[in-house]
Amino acid sequence: MRLWIILLLVVVGVFALGMAARLAFAGTPPKAGTMAPQFSLPSQEGNQVSLKDYQGKWVVLYFYPKDMTPGCTIEAHNFQRDLDQYSKRNAVILGVSVDNADSHKQFCTKEGLNFKLLADTDHKVSQAYGSTMNFGVTEVAARNTFIVDPSGKIVKVYTGVDPKVHSAEVLAALDELEKSSSAMR
Repeated sequence: MRLWIILLLVVVGVFALGMAARLAFAGTPPKAGTMAPQFSLPSQEGNQVSLKDYQGKWVVLYFYPKDMTPGCTIEAHNFQRDLDQYSKRNAVILGVSVDNADSHKQFCTKEGLNFKLLADTDHKVSQAYGSTMNFGVTEVAARNTFIVDPSGKIVKVYTGVDPKVHSAEVLAALDELEKSSSAMR
């Protein structure tokens, strides 16, 4: 009986290590206070979108694993729901995953999304932002968000976000950041 329990514990331990390896994260996200890595990626409309296009605005740059999956859909719906609130704060939402532009187009059409989703099919932007993770043999974007200020500097970093409450967290952070920047002027 004891041998059976030991064998079971070994199997469970090996399984747990295997799962941890499948969800391994790659890279370190850039820190708040550093300039945001520049990029240019195709959107769901097929147009190139660059970070520099949004100079003078707050940018909420969020990375997510996969179009049309439950957590990613919840997160996208919440950003969509709050788009007017972001607009009032002079902020734009840019979503990034390693899915292609056609997948993004289908996701936006199906879910009624009106903000830009960017296709990082070569994973370079996700890697530059320390936002990749290995899921089995597939590399996907990790659920991280960066708030970039109007001058292009990262001012807030979120890693491993909860998609259910994340949009509200970001809106609250933008309010605090705006208060801080107003106080410094």
